[in-house]
Amino acid sequence: MSDTSETLSNDNDRYTVPALERGLRLLACFTPSQPVWSAPDLARTLALPRSTVFRMLTTLEGMGYLQRSGTEYRLGLAVLRLGYDYLSTQPLAQLAEPVLQSLCDRLGFTTNLALLDGTSVVYVARIAPAGAFQGAVRVGSRLPAHATVLGRALLQDMDADQLRQLFGGSELPQFSESTPRDVQQLQQLLLQDRERGYAMGEGFYEPGVSSIAAPVRDAQGRIIAGLGMAVAFTEIAPGRMAHWVEQVREAAVELTGHLRTQHPGFLR
Repeated sequence: MSDTSETLSNDNDRYTVPALERGLRLLACFTPSQPVWSAPDLARTLALPRSTVFRMLTTLEGMGYLQRSGTEYRLGLAVLRLGYDYLSTQPLAQLAEPVLQSLCDRLGFTTNLALLDGTSVVYVARIAPAGAFQGAVRVGSRLPAHATVLGRALLQDMDADQLRQLFGGSELPQFSESTPRDVQQLQQLLLQDRERGYAMGEGFYEPGVSSIAAPVRDAQGRIIAGLGMAVAFTEIAPGRMAHWVEQVREAAVELTGHLRTQHPGFLR
């Protein structure tokens, strides 16, 4: 490690608050797959003394970030408020809403905007027409990037080394017959997506759903979001698919233009 790296590391350590870090790590344990925890289980998972975990739980409960029922805890409404505050202050989500609304009005299908967070995509904006197919996704939903069409739009510029570093191995979890089984299969899909400028898949994550997505880029050309539409298999019209693809791509280009014009220094 260079002297500069050591200096940066020491500076980071100097300004890190261990108690806050532990509290945030505790909150991160609450996930859709495990929404409820007990104090002993959290202590074992975090490798912390039970007394320390109990004090953190009591503090977070008092502030509304956790709710307690007997000896079990789950996330509180204060976490939801933070999430909505984040979305309401994000220029990307604000700029995307009219673009998504216009695309939804033209096509009559649900439109979405998602960001990449580690190996997941997080849906930050969504417009659904009244009475139309809704699907299981909502704003705030977190899905595996490799198993979603929007995820493919977000991963499109990554090479094999970057993909392996991101996913930490070759095999990938399966969610449907369409899900790529390893990084090599994922890379092949991404190469196709990059060549044609969009991603498309049927039943890629959610059975009975077809999706089209295209990347949104910042002023430096980096992919910062994925914009897409979702349609039920029963509503697919083969003769209209090319038109839908073109509309999604145009919407992504439009949002890219708005971002570059109104927020040229945007950093997510």
